[in-house]
Amino acid sequence: MSETRQPFPSWHLLGSQAHSIETRHGHADGAKHHKGKLDSQSIILLLVHGLFSIANALSGTFVNVYIWKAKSDFALIGWFALIQQLTMAITFWVAGKWVKEHNKMNSLRAGIALSAVFYLMVLWLGQGAVTYIWLLGIVQGMASGCFWLAFNVVYFEVTDPDNRDQFNGWAGIIGSSSGILTPWLSGYFIAKMGDSGGYRFIFSLSLVIFFVGVIVSFFLKKRKVSGTYYWIQAIKDLRRKNNPWRLVVPALSAQGIREGVFGFIIGLLVYIATKKELQLGNFTLITSAVAFVSFLLLGRWLKRRYRGPAMLLGTVMMSAVILPLFWKLNYFTLLIFGIGTALFMPLYTIPMTSSVFDLIGGNAETAQARVEYIVLRELALCGGRVVGTLVFIIVVSQTTSPFIMNILLLCIGSAPIATWILMRGCLAPRKG
Repeated sequence: MSETRQPFPSWHLLGSQAHSIETRHGHADGAKHHKGKLDSQSIILLLVHGLFSIANALSGTFVNVYIWKAKSDFALIGWFALIQQLTMAITFWVAGKWVKEHNKMNSLRAGIALSAVFYLMVLWLGQGAVTYIWLLGIVQGMASGCFWLAFNVVYFEVTDPDNRDQFNGWAGIIGSSSGILTPWLSGYFIAKMGDSGGYRFIFSLSLVIFFVGVIVSFFLKKRKVSGTYYWIQAIKDLRRKNNPWRLVVPALSAQGIREGVFGFIIGLLVYIATKKELQLGNFTLITSAVAFVSFLLLGRWLKRRYRGPAMLLGTVMMSAVILPLFWKLNYFTLLIFGIGTALFMPLYTIPMTSSVFDLIGGNAETAQARVEYIVLRELALCGGRVVGTLVFIIVVSQTTSPFIMNILLLCIGSAPIATWILMRGCLAPRKG
């Protein structure tokens, strides 16, 4: 990368410049994009995302329950998540060179294949999996890092500011759809077939779906590569004054604080409260159905000019729905929390994701360095996840008092408010 770069565009210029810049520089395959519409490559990418989500929804919802039943230890679950997060961060940074200079589609396929290896290992280890938490965490972290880095780079290349909110809406719809029936079916099979047979069946089914995902990924075009991977891009940019990434990075980290803990603790709390995998499946079915409707509506109606108010409402309500847990931590209050989160989360995630990727496409140089900036985005998220999970481990190692646990969830769950405060200047860009 050149040492002399054009300054980043100010936030208010992004709305008027991003589309034309990305059209010239952002799409590595040179394909023409019809304004506001998703092309065939976008649709195939959504299909790959859907298969990956379905396979993970089938089994991923129950992995922590599987470990909990072998050893009921909150700290152990936290360490499992922490190992994944640290490995994922390292994988993002290292795989960036592979994705930028070689074949990003192979990174995508490697992520899917490693996810299959993870479930194959769980099947092979059985109840002994709890002894190899560190190894399972490493494999899962590598799988997530390889898949999501490649996915996000290709997502940037096949979308532009005119259809990015639409793509994110459809991605949310697909993710929600995969969570409507698949976890419920998993819970049903576990209940009917017993722990041993049920878990073996759902983990095996996930393996098959991951295999199908790899096959479908071959319908994505091999995308052009250009340039050299710049290992210390993040350090250079964060040292530059008036660089918007100096606000975006802590904003993403605040987002990661919540993701890192809520990604594993909520489903586990539902199981602990009910002692039934089927009830966890019911919980996921209901909340995913609500999220499906919310993403469907917002993906269609949310416009760029409404990103700021939408994200503010989303962050406030995502925090407010935690409060019923202080009354009593049971299935009913967890369901209130789950439905509320599913309803308001899209108001937060769609504007946040679209705004950050619009920034990456804000000028010719940032679009050309899209891999480095996507790596920076993911490292910021992982940093927040690690912080949140470490706080969780420290607290639960001292006490698992329901009141203290609720205070912990409220503090961690309110972190996205800081994201909105930091990002509010870019959420409603004005036309220049």
